[in-house]
Amino acid sequence: MSRTAGSGSGSGKRAGRKTRTAPWTDFHLALFEHHSYRTVWSKLTAALTPLALVRPAVSSLTRARRRVGAAPLRRLFETLAGPVARPGQDGSFYRGLRTVAVDGTLLHTPDDETLTWRYPKRAGEGPEFGYPLLRLLTLVECGTRALIAAAFGPESEGELPYAKRLLAALDKTMLLLADAAFDGNEFLDAVHQSGARFLVRSGARRVPTPAEHLGDGSYVARIGYGVLRVLLPVRVIEATLTVTLADGTVRTEQWRLITNLLDPVRYPAAELIDLYHRGWQAETTYFSIKATMLDGRVLRSRSIDGLDQEVYTVLTAYQALIRAGDDALTGRPEVPMERISFTVLLAAATDTVTAGHGIFPNTLVDLVGTIGHTALDALLPAHRRQRVKARTRKNPTSKYGPNAGQRPQKAQNYTVRTTVAFFEHGLNSRSRR
Repeated sequence: MSRTAGSGSGSGKRAGRKTRTAPWTDFHLALFEHHSYRTVWSKLTAALTPLALVRPAVSSLTRARRRVGAAPLRRLFETLAGPVARPGQDGSFYRGLRTVAVDGTLLHTPDDETLTWRYPKRAGEGPEFGYPLLRLLTLVECGTRALIAAAFGPESEGELPYAKRLLAALDKTMLLLADAAFDGNEFLDAVHQSGARFLVRSGARRVPTPAEHLGDGSYVARIGYGVLRVLLPVRVIEATLTVTLADGTVRTEQWRLITNLLDPVRYPAAELIDLYHRGWQAETTYFSIKATMLDGRVLRSRSIDGLDQEVYTVLTAYQALIRAGDDALTGRPEVPMERISFTVLLAAATDTVTAGHGIFPNTLVDLVGTIGHTALDALLPAHRRQRVKARTRKNPTSKYGPNAGQRPQKAQNYTVRTTVAFFEHGLNSRSRR
């Protein structure tokens, strides 16, 4: 790597050599989001100072990135992407099915005319406001939070069109968890046709007509009238969730889940209600990317191709760290992946890159590695306290409205009580805590 970069524009031959460094420079830019090109290059070569390396100009690195384009970084992400949990790994499987979740988030892009034609700002009744937004959808493995697939583009396009681009990554071994944004007849039918199972929270507009009542309080219905050629049989679970906070605040919500797991004996309704919450691990994934890696900052690229390149680079770096965390547990199967701190993984990776550990032929490298050993020495607590806090509005483009006076602003312990409706002999109920 160190001998492929020239300084300045140079000849065509030298430019060709510079091009090969760009993907790796991009990858490390994702690890060092706080730093400039020149600083990141200095960190990459910190352990190679005895070689008297030539230091490339920032413009050289910029042009090299432009020549490489987004395709190599997309291919690098697709190579690393995929589930990492071993069969039966705790937190990643439910009755033999690998649990995966789909969800979306928004990233801020630079307010630059070269981008706003594709990534426009939000506009209300008045003028445009905030930064232009990029919508990112990912398919995440529960338990490990590994990225299986990703799609992104302008925020103006809804979540479902991007989610449909992830369907090819599903197979018959998977159970897809999703919230009400993905309660579309065509989408659910496409998931079913892929062979995968789904457990999705139903939107408020869907009111299924029971065709058969089942012993666990759920019922069978058919969806897709006027949309699907062949109606899709689903199982519907209706429940009431009561959340009681430590200060006595009580909140009650009506839930309706729909699934193509039709056997109530093998897949009890009470278990599926608990299982649905695993899908929220996608939020933890986005927190790791947006808060830990990007630290809430705007993406730095100021061209469409460069922005694509940067997003794939961030996703690749994230997935590489998740794989490093999973490798660390090779000899510790009793430790769940959720105890591996992503913050520790990122810090260990940046320290390792700067120190140049493992780049010389006589360096002993094992599967766990320096990053893995560091993560194992700083495991998160085995049982983390259950806490809840209202989402807060932090910027003008937040989708969350002000909460003042509605919900507590400080995190609190809570208990959840679930009541599943029964229709077998009138409207009865069963409760579980």
